[in-house]
Amino acid sequence: MILLDAGARPGFFHRILQGDYWLFSHINQRWTCPFLDNVLLFVREAEFWVPFYLFLLVFITLNFGKRGWLWSLYLVMTVIVSDTVSSHLIKDRLVYRLRPCGNPLWADSIRFLANYCPVGSSFTSSHACNHFAMAVFIYRTLRPISRWWSLVLLWALVISYAQVYVGVHYPLDVIGGGILGSLIGWMTSVIFRSQAGNLLSQPNTPSHA
Repeated sequence: MILLDAGARPGFFHRILQGDYWLFSHINQRWTCPFLDNVLLFVREAEFWVPFYLFLLVFITLNFGKRGWLWSLYLVMTVIVSDTVSSHLIKDRLVYRLRPCGNPLWADSIRFLANYCPVGSSFTSSHACNHFAMAVFIYRTLRPISRWWSLVLLWALVISYAQVYVGVHYPLDVIGGGILGSLIGWMTSVIFRSQAGNLLSQPNTPSHA
């Protein structure tokens, strides 16, 4: 297992980590205000984002029949794949990084706003991975319905940013999670569109990515 912060020698990777710490300190300690303290703390909680995804599942299945059910199945599988790769493969087996809220180096300066500090590895952010996986899948499969679905990418970005703001992740954690999740969401959307086409297209006329 790679210990991400342990013994980083001077060089390119060391400079990346130093930049990561600098950006974390600014997001968590300087670019703050009471309004964001309350909003971003709530944004990262399941009570905020679960209703949106449940609404999507119901909306798509009710309006697009069999193809809608297949879409819902793919969305669920996208989450399962992204969470398995991020939480159980990378965090449990490949990379360990101490979270900022659990790192004694930040004890005197960190603004820790969350209810608890998770004990697992900080890299990659599973919040970022899962939400970007769903966002990319949703955007690529629903954009023929409306270009407003591009806002779901902003949704994932805000949730990911909140992880850094409240002190449970470094920026590099959410960037890595976001990239990984985007790749997974792109992959599942390609497979879905090759099998089912666009939701608005006629049956048996699959749309290729």
